[in-house]
Amino acid sequence: MHAQLKGFRLHARQVFDGFRYHENRVLTLDEGKIVAIDGETASADAFADGLLVPGFVDLQVNGGGGVLFNNQPELATLTTMASAHARFGTTAMLATLITDKFDIMQAAADAVAQAVREKVPGIIGIHFEGPHLSEEKKGAHSGEFIRKISEQEWQLYTRKDLGQIMLTLAPESVSTEDIRRLVQLGVKVCLGHSNAGYRQAQQALDAGADGFTHLFNAMSPLQGREPGMVGCALVNDNASCGLIVDGFHVDKVSCQLALKTKPKGKVFLVTDAMSPVGTQQTAFAFFDRKVTLNQGKLTSSTGELAGSVLDMAAAVRNAHYLLGVTLEEAIAMASRYPADYIGKSQLGLIKPGADANLVLLDKNLLVAGTWIRGRQVYSG
Repeated sequence: MHAQLKGFRLHARQVFDGFRYHENRVLTLDEGKIVAIDGETASADAFADGLLVPGFVDLQVNGGGGVLFNNQPELATLTTMASAHARFGTTAMLATLITDKFDIMQAAADAVAQAVREKVPGIIGIHFEGPHLSEEKKGAHSGEFIRKISEQEWQLYTRKDLGQIMLTLAPESVSTEDIRRLVQLGVKVCLGHSNAGYRQAQQALDAGADGFTHLFNAMSPLQGREPGMVGCALVNDNASCGLIVDGFHVDKVSCQLALKTKPKGKVFLVTDAMSPVGTQQTAFAFFDRKVTLNQGKLTSSTGELAGSVLDMAAAVRNAHYLLGVTLEEAIAMASRYPADYIGKSQLGLIKPGADANLVLLDKNLLVAGTWIRGRQVYSG
């Protein structure tokens, strides 16, 4: 099942294509794409016993496999992160860099450019979470590195060799003219780590920002006389929101409120994963601090939540079992919706012409197999 064979035929007992279920289908995989889906099972090369779903797309991954992108912004780190998360169904990710010095941003960009050029399975771009944030809502980010956009950063954001660029910024730190310019460059602009009021957040959306990073976390709250950034996120039907459903970052009821308020497709799952994912690691260095894992929760030595040890398969299970979302919707929140948000609909579906990014789930919704571009990269 490893080869990218010409016309490799995979028989799945059950397929969820992103919209509906099918029984006993054979997918023909060729050169990284799904080229056909049919019901003729006699000539299959392999059998996938379980539920085959579109590969998960995670737009916020700081680390995994024991490495953190900020600590080692190089190609080997990206390969390790992608491999660790593939075990949990992630077939496409934006490697995420937390607010840092410019030379770290530069090194991270060069590493992602190399990964994209060498087609490292799973790496499709970069998410700069900062450095143009608000000091008041910095969360676990380092205040000393928070800054306005410099000419150096503009040169990074204009690069065309990084795959998809996503930038989380605070609208009080970046002008609407600069937001317009970023959007014209093809950067996906998300609002986050911000204390902006509703009006300022709305002006940023009017200028072309169209996303919110980890909704509810590190942003001005919804209040009666000041809707804040949360109110802006919930009331704008066209804006998409990432949501960390790990049981620690956001209360279950707040998650349910977002899902009830937003149109279908506008809330997607993210992990905000740190280095321990896929390892036995219980502590790691984070700038001048230490982050410790205790009962599933990551806390910085300065007291704040510092990312998560969530993986995408667990996020799907949590959305389904904790939030009461249908399984179909939970899977779409992990695949089709984030893919659509970054304009890559070929990633979030099982259909002819789509990338052969596939995840096999067992009856407990644990990952039993992962394929990226037609090649099996994990077998449970």
